Amino acid sequence: MITLETNGVTLSGGKPRPAAVPADTKAGREKTIAYRILRAHHTPKAEDASQTDQNGLRIRFDALISHDITYVGIIQTARASGLTEFPVPYAMTNCHNSLCAVGGTINEDDHVFGLSAAKKYGGIYVPANQSVIHSYAREELAACGSMILGSDSHTRYGALGTMGVGEGGPELVKQLLKNTYDIPAPEVVLVYLTGAPRRGVGPHDVALALVKATFANGFVKNRVLEFAGPGVANLPVDFRNGIDVMTTETTCLSSIWETDAQVAAYYAAHGRPEAYRELRPGEGAYYDRMVHIELDKVECMIALPFHPSNAYTIHEFNERADELLAGVEAEAKEKFPKAHPALRSKVTRDGVLADQGVIAGCSGGTFDNIVEAADILQGGSTGNGFFSLSVYPTSVPVSLALTRAGKTETLLEAGAIIKPSFCGPCFGAGDVPANNGLSLRHTTRNFPNREGSKPGEGQLSAVALMDARSIAATARNGGIITAATDIDYETAPIDYTFDRSVYARRCYYGFGKADPNAELILGPNITDWPKMYPLADNLLVELDAVIRDAVTTTDELIPSGETSSYRSNPLRLSEFALSRRVPEYVGRSKAVAADEAARRRGEKPEKLVHALSKVGHADSLLQTTQFGSCVFANKPGDGSAREQAASCQKVLGGFANICYEFATKRYRSNCINWGILPFTLAPDAPFPYEAGDFVFVPDIRRAIQEGIEEIPAKAIRADGSVEPIALYVKGLTDDEKQIILDGCLMNYYAAQNR
Repeated sequence: MITLETNGVTLSGGKPRPAAVPADTKAGREKTIAYRILRAHHTPKAEDASQTDQNGLRIRFDALISHDITYVGIIQTARASGLTEFPVPYAMTNCHNSLCAVGGTINEDDHVFGLSAAKKYGGIYVPANQSVIHSYAREELAACGSMILGSDSHTRYGALGTMGVGEGGPELVKQLLKNTYDIPAPEVVLVYLTGAPRRGVGPHDVALALVKATFANGFVKNRVLEFAGPGVANLPVDFRNGIDVMTTETTCLSSIWETDAQVAAYYAAHGRPEAYRELRPGEGAYYDRMVHIELDKVECMIALPFHPSNAYTIHEFNERADELLAGVEAEAKEKFPKAHPALRSKVTRDGVLADQGVIAGCSGGTFDNIVEAADILQGGSTGNGFFSLSVYPTSVPVSLALTRAGKTETLLEAGAIIKPSFCGPCFGAGDVPANNGLSLRHTTRNFPNREGSKPGEGQLSAVALMDARSIAATARNGGIITAATDIDYETAPIDYTFDRSVYARRCYYGFGKADPNAELILGPNITDWPKMYPLADNLLVELDAVIRDAVTTTDELIPSGETSSYRSNPLRLSEFALSRRVPEYVGRSKAVAADEAARRRGEKPEKLVHALSKVGHADSLLQTTQFGSCVFANKPGDGSAREQAASCQKVLGGFANICYEFATKRYRSNCINWGILPFTLAPDAPFPYEAGDFVFVPDIRRAIQEGIEEIPAKAIRADGSVEPIALYVKGLTDDEKQIILDGCLMNYYAAQNR
């Protein structure tokens, strides 16, 4: 089904061949679609503009996009850094608009802020329930050969010939201030497609198989995926989009596909034929690795909690359900001691019974997915038991097309509930199942709490990912998990008709129309960032969270769901940092921050004096040593691009992460942009320290200034013993060094503007 090739390959006559001459690597890589696009967007500084052999890239994007969880913070950061107008089209969607009247910002306050910002700075504003973020980008912003930067990790438009990159908000701030996105020149992985999917197999099946094959081994981490091969032509564009958006879960940097007449027809149908051009790898294009997907061998898949890579064929799952669900229960008990999972109760004599099906978001709610789900449910019923089915079309134009095609009627007749365009089921704010419920979702992620459960309060439900087709087959079968390939159904292709008038009547198109006199409207819970300080000569951090899981997601660092109600208030949002994983973290960090504030006032907090006395003269070190909190995790940062995963730590007084490796480039970048030192350990170095222990890093400011990558430090245990440890900060650019030295990105820009 999927095979991995670790050695380099070249394309010859459209077919991959082993790369024979390593010296051709550099020239061959320039023949990939990815590098042709990257080079076209590379904007070197004046001092290195004459260099032809660039090891690094400085990218300027053609467009930016954010949703309402992130755009307030982005604009507030950019304002503090000297923003005057948006230099490229910047679309702000409102697809996370739920629960925000519960304890935090009233939803509409953020939306009013967004529209006022679009008018003041010249942006695009997409009102609530008009479209989810990535659907709007596909419909209105994508173009062959372009690049889009989004503040959501699933910013992927490769199937439309657009390289999308999902990063934290500070990277968008850089673009708004006409600076660049700086990355090492990435490797490129060929995803070679052959064959054609069987009826009943959908894009999520292919995507989950790809994630399973590449996530845990880091096969494509921080690389660009380039899709080519004869199998591409056998996939409709919506099918390609559905695979493409899930490439984020492989931890790749970006993706790009060869384009063809189907993509041309897509742009024409959306009223933008000029956005199309043919993209194909050149003869002799070189790829560092290859993933070969035989589409005809892909089976219907299910990804069990708590990660999209925990995937099996539905047939294998049904055969081993009790065993596999027992494994999920064991993991849940380890992560959430207050919860009492009972997923094996779903195993009945008739099969595994789910409680809920959801087809939603940028991956599931597309026209083709919903049409085929409707075809499967034609004349059937979801039943009147515990099982329910919700369908969220990805945009109003899609919803309108489904209605005109009669598919909305079919779904409603079968018992499905049609809901508005909303990302809620993806981030834990929609269709929350009952305790011990099992929800089947065609959405992007199934991390803990992505369904909205509250394990800290003893309520735990679970999400398994499946394709819309198998969810519909399951719904028709009364909630018994069923592969779509196991049922008979008829389907006929329907040409999608995009009606842009619904956007023209509701969206605000203000690019190029900035009005500096327009008022920026801030609700009472929309606040500025607190003051942040430059890096001191020395650093002392207290380990306030020690997490030894194999991977730590950004959802654990800052939970999604109802916490979004505080998205516009950095101080109040920070109260939720690690709340579902290490509930003690916030209190510990606040105590550390209070001691640091006292130190700045000239006081001598007992904790600092005690710790510093173990490594030198405490009184003198107090003058030159910054004190902050620190998170240790083996591999942090998988998942969402939300910068709040880092900014909440900073707001609470966090100054460092220590890990063996960062799960994603975007989380590491978020840490750097918020002035959090991204320390790593040698792979074989022990780290036996626990919460309450300290790490002292002398001369840290000089080390960052001089680019010293191996930094000697000292661990101070709670019992007073001191042990040497080696910390590493590798690969910082000159700009990143200065951002850390200045204390955060805002301070960096403020210093430039003085």
